[in-house]
Amino acid sequence: MDSSTWALFGTYAFILLVGGYALARYLYWVYEKPEPGRVERVFYRAMKIDAQTSMTGWLYAKSVLAFSVVGVALLVAIQRLQGILPLNPDHLGPVAWDLALNTAVSFVTNTNWQAYSGEATLSHLTQMVGLGTQNFVSAGAGMAVAVALARGFRNRESSHLGNFWKDLTRGVLYVLVPLSLVLALVLVGEGVVQNFHATSDGIPGGPAASQIAIKQLGTNGGGLFGVNSAHPFENPTPLSNFLQLLSILIIPAAFPFFFGRMIGRRKEGWLLFAVMGGVFALSLAGSYWAESQINPLTSLPYLEGKEMRFTQAESVLWGSATTVASNGSVNSMHDSYSPIAGGLFLFNIMLGEVIFGGVGSGLYGMALFAILTVFLSGLMVGRTPEYLGKKIESREIILSGVGALLPGLTILLGTALAVVTEAGLKAVSNPGPHGLTQILYAMTSAAGNNGSAFAGLGVNSPFYNLTLSALMWVGRFGVIVPVLLLADSVGRKKLIAASPGTLPTASPLFGALLVAVILLVGGLTFFPALMLGPVLEHGAMLRGIGF
Repeated sequence: MDSSTWALFGTYAFILLVGGYALARYLYWVYEKPEPGRVERVFYRAMKIDAQTSMTGWLYAKSVLAFSVVGVALLVAIQRLQGILPLNPDHLGPVAWDLALNTAVSFVTNTNWQAYSGEATLSHLTQMVGLGTQNFVSAGAGMAVAVALARGFRNRESSHLGNFWKDLTRGVLYVLVPLSLVLALVLVGEGVVQNFHATSDGIPGGPAASQIAIKQLGTNGGGLFGVNSAHPFENPTPLSNFLQLLSILIIPAAFPFFFGRMIGRRKEGWLLFAVMGGVFALSLAGSYWAESQINPLTSLPYLEGKEMRFTQAESVLWGSATTVASNGSVNSMHDSYSPIAGGLFLFNIMLGEVIFGGVGSGLYGMALFAILTVFLSGLMVGRTPEYLGKKIESREIILSGVGALLPGLTILLGTALAVVTEAGLKAVSNPGPHGLTQILYAMTSAAGNNGSAFAGLGVNSPFYNLTLSALMWVGRFGVIVPVLLLADSVGRKKLIAASPGTLPTASPLFGALLVAVILLVGGLTFFPALMLGPVLEHGAMLRGIGF
């Protein structure tokens, strides 16, 4: 690894740490300030919301679900009616019902999976009003759930987790909108297009800069153009590339620090950030090493699918960052990476959207694994587990287990269904282990709410549109609901004093145990599938066999 690569990785890590820590202080002010702002009050009155009403975990969960169901219905309607709606200079017709449903569920669940090419399928109005709105509010909903979880651990014999509508409004109004506005203006200055032009002589127009800002900051990932951030109209310069890379992880990196500040235990926040950053660094190192090798089949570097305006290090850093987050944007094609690098990208998502993860969702996903870790540690020493001063009992263990394991179960079931049906197999562009990896990646990306893809898989069919819609829904709300019920449950408990047998959860020992549990759960769940996919492909490639 040369000096420029060390400088890139080091600068990125430093800014992520300092920026995340600073942003956490701002997040704390946003969600904890006692009085609503003027714009807030106007919004609450217009929507007839009583922002002072505090919700229990179940009421909070019902609010999130109801809001999301309405969002899916509205987004399907916009896509189906776009042919008669304004801001459609290319005169695009209605989107097919199965693709419209898949796209709606995708953006409402913060997955932003795209089974279409944006510039050829969706009008400017659909992109801005339909998808753009969901880019903000789906991210805001994930942040609100993380805030509710933090309140649950801070509570003392109380089930009140705050108000979802208030938390959603504040996250969008004070965090996502201002950051997106600043980033969009900078991107326009770098040459990213921002207009309402029709495609002319093969050159597409559109409101790219505004969409890119929120797609990255909200860990959404859906691009205005089909090749996403490899397109020069979305990502024209090295500076735009670095800023978008930083935007992918800056808010997820802030949430561990925010969590520590909320519960009054800042060392806990540092520990969670260190675990996230450590696993991310290991994955990045492995991916970069694999991509630095020579392809034994061609005796050439792995250059296929790379945008040559960016270096190999920038491409691998983006691939790693977008898969440890639930972002899914790409500046190179993951289908063209070496089997090991592509397999590590896949494994990043399989870990459960906890290594930084999405905005908010990374924190609450990591909290589930932390509870499982103290439970397993308690079993080893024969003590009732405790976490953050709360006794962890059977209800909390069940809820944590469901939230941590349900996405993995749906991934394997979806993959099994695809490989035994004609509709699933005919979409595969490569035979053998690479074809299995294409299917496995699609199912993992959907259930992990990531949105990136091994693009060689043809997924715009009723089978994949409907199957992936189901996985995206379960992957999002099969975690959110247990998390909110968990927050409610721990909030009702008394604070117990630490004893000599209490495992310190801000210690390096607990951090190591937490990493081990995360990797073990991912390994035990997916090891057989990974052996039949990227590992087998790598072994065959070393023997001169390609697929």
